[in-house]
Amino acid sequence: MMAELDIVVLKQDLPAEGLRAGDVGTIVMVYDDGKAYEVEFTALTGETVSVVTVPASAIRPAESTDVTHARAAVA
Repeated sequence: MMAELDIVVLKQDLPAEGLRAGDVGTIVMVYDDGKAYEVEFTALTGETVSVVTVPASAIRPAESTDVTHARAAVA
């Protein structure tokens, strides 16, 4: 199970939130024993882009072999 403050990777696009698969976020809340998570996605400046609640199937833990990628946030 993933825990609060874990870094995670989004596995699917969330167009309504302006998020894309591969975006990196931080878990800020765990719901129902890990069935859902509230994840904060930020810009490289630290500004919050979106805070969204997603099912566990929508994210995965970041791995040491992951490469970060920058893109402009969609407003």
